[in-house]
Amino acid sequence: KKENPVHIRKPEWLKVEKQNSKEYLKVKAITKKNKLSTVCEEAKCPNINECWSHGTATIMLMGAVCTRACKFCSVDTGNPKGWLDKNEPNNAAQSAKNMGLEYIVLTSVDRDDLDDRGAGHYAQTINAIKKMNPTIKVEALTPDFDGVHAHIDTILETQVDVIAQNIETVERLTHPVRDPRAGYRQTLDFLKYAKSRSPKVLTKTSIMVGLGETDEEIYKTMDDCRAAGVDVLTLGQYMQPTKHHLSVERFVTPAQFDEYRRIGLEKGFLEVASGPMVRSSYRADRVFKRN
Repeated sequence: KKENPVHIRKPEWLKVEKQNSKEYLKVKAITKKNKLSTVCEEAKCPNINECWSHGTATIMLMGAVCTRACKFCSVDTGNPKGWLDKNEPNNAAQSAKNMGLEYIVLTSVDRDDLDDRGAGHYAQTINAIKKMNPTIKVEALTPDFDGVHAHIDTILETQVDVIAQNIETVERLTHPVRDPRAGYRQTLDFLKYAKSRSPKVLTKTSIMVGLGETDEEIYKTMDDCRAAGVDVLTLGQYMQPTKHHLSVERFVTPAQFDEYRRIGLEKGFLEVASGPMVRSSYRADRVFKRN
């Protein structure tokens, strides 16, 4: 196992003061009442107050136990053995309505224990949300479904507005960063197929930086994503969740993140959210407000 011999001190730009607005407290109370898990809380996202205050939230479906073990993620790994909360789709829809959300991101753990990898549960949730909240925008940030196109079709047959699958890192670092069952080319194929199958649905992916990649590799990843028809890209700083996870190799400056955004837009992405605190769901509503 690779160890970082020198602890890299966290720079000032990564320190955030916690502020709890009225909108944030309202959303928190509703998710707790409906027994919903949000990535915003589970991952201790630094943008939680900003996103929730602007009518955007990310709900994590299908429990908190993942069948995969990526080296950057602190979610528990195990075998849920087919367990699903049948009430979750309706609870998510009711919560979105009660929160007054304009944009909701649905994400989940990987569920390789399910025959369809959870695609049907996503579809049920999207359909329930759209039925109860016709104007809300829904983004599905899904597992890769093992690259099975039929499972991707299950999502695209709903009224989903954005479908996302995170590439996470550059090709050279895909393993060990991601679980062996995930793949750089598999994610690109997912995104390319989704775009070709439903051109009007926006496609989206995300890159973490600070894992040892070079800027040239990031730009190559951008090119690969554009070749796959990806519309929206986010870039953010990788933060080591525990000492047992991959070490941070570098802290990228805000100025460099601005440069990533400039170059990404030049390469043809509709939107590029790029910054030290940006996470894959950061202010996901902005692409619709701008276009």
